[in-house]
Amino acid sequence: MMHWIIVFLIGLVIGVLAKLIVPGPDSGGIIVTALLGIAGSLLASYASQRWGLLPATGWKHFAGSVAGAVILLLIYNALFARPRRL
Repeated sequence: MMHWIIVFLIGLVIGVLAKLIVPGPDSGGIIVTALLGIAGSLLASYASQRWGLLPATGWKHFAGSVAGAVILLLIYNALFARPRRL
């Protein structure tokens, strides 16, 4: 149980960092932030295991997780962007 709490908290941090990096209005809340951060971390883990791009742990993996979350956030904002009002 504690493992999943830590995964959620690290995913939340990664998602917040991704939102700080990506400019523009946000179309999701705190839950979407955490889910995108967790998914970005899973994407980085998959890439590191599949193609050997990143180490399994450490700062490079953390940076890869943030990069994965940024990519997912850009895709999410492109799909679910709210129309702007004038």
